[in-house]
Amino acid sequence: MKDAKVWIERFRMEAEECRLISKLATNQAKRDAFARLAAEADSRASELEALIASGHLSGQDGERST
Repeated sequence: MKDAKVWIERFRMEAEECRLISKLATNQAKRDAFARLAAEADSRASELEALIASGHLSGQDGERST
């Protein structure tokens, strides 16, 4: 589960970076692209959090519980 929590943090950091880039982008296409990337990274983090909460990622190093 430690690995999953590390990935959650990475996805959250990536989302923040993408949001910042989106705000600083000079054209609409880039703003939209980075906003979508931020949303996708947030979604991945939320999916992992849901898996942990449901008990599907209760093992160490990515092992699934049976």
